[in-house]
Amino acid sequence: MIVKEEFLSRLRKIFGLNLYEVKVWTALLSRGTSTAGELSNISDVPRSRTYDILESLEKKGFIIMKLGKPIKFIALKPEEVVDRVKKNLLVEAKERSKRLETLKSDEVLKELSSLFTKGVKFVEPSDLSGSLKGRQNLYNHLDMMVRDAEKTITIMTTSDGLNKKFEVLMPSLEKCKKRGVKIKIAAPINNTNIKVARDFKKVAEIRNVEKLKARFTIIDSNQLMFMLLDDEKIHPNYDIGVWINTEFFAQVLEQLFELAWKEMKPVR
Repeated sequence: MIVKEEFLSRLRKIFGLNLYEVKVWTALLSRGTSTAGELSNISDVPRSRTYDILESLEKKGFIIMKLGKPIKFIALKPEEVVDRVKKNLLVEAKERSKRLETLKSDEVLKELSSLFTKGVKFVEPSDLSGSLKGRQNLYNHLDMMVRDAEKTITIMTTSDGLNKKFEVLMPSLEKCKKRGVKIKIAAPINNTNIKVARDFKKVAEIRNVEKLKARFTIIDSNQLMFMLLDDEKIHPNYDIGVWINTEFFAQVLEQLFELAWKEMKPVR
């Protein structure tokens, strides 16, 4: 059986399988029912690995084992597989979420926090920097920065970025507002984000920027995250950002922002 590598690669990404798993699964789909030996020959997967792969696929809900001898395996309809995988992912996510929630009151977290606190004492502020890849990772880190803000938050973003930040950051920004943190947001405002811009007014000063295009966030005049690429031209998975703990650079950029801020029009 010949299956294009591109197709196998897509299946791996969609279903979270490894290469051997997608090869064995597609081989079984092409036969309906088959033995491990036959599937090994069809898929070019080593016979020594085939039984382990089939056991893994069975646990994940892709196939079922037929009773009797010789042992055979039966393929399920792809539509059924999608439903089963989705349900399994939801159950797994809930279980992991519960474990992480209980960890907050566990001694393990206290021990980890203690290690981190001791370790940070030996780190120079200039060493607290790094790069992040993937838009979801960028927003996760940005949300962490916002939650820790004590005095000010300055955000410069794009039209699409404003919508995404509302979705990701609004709960944390609301808490910051209650703590007295001053929040300023600048972005191009148009028909696609005017509603979000007005909703942002509940927690921040927000203004329309027409001539500048940038993506950065400054926290308490000492932490800075800026994105290196145009979010309209790059796939979210390949987005890149840089996080820096630098009081000097953050304050300089904040001063430049304030000069531009005076020329921006408030959102009404």
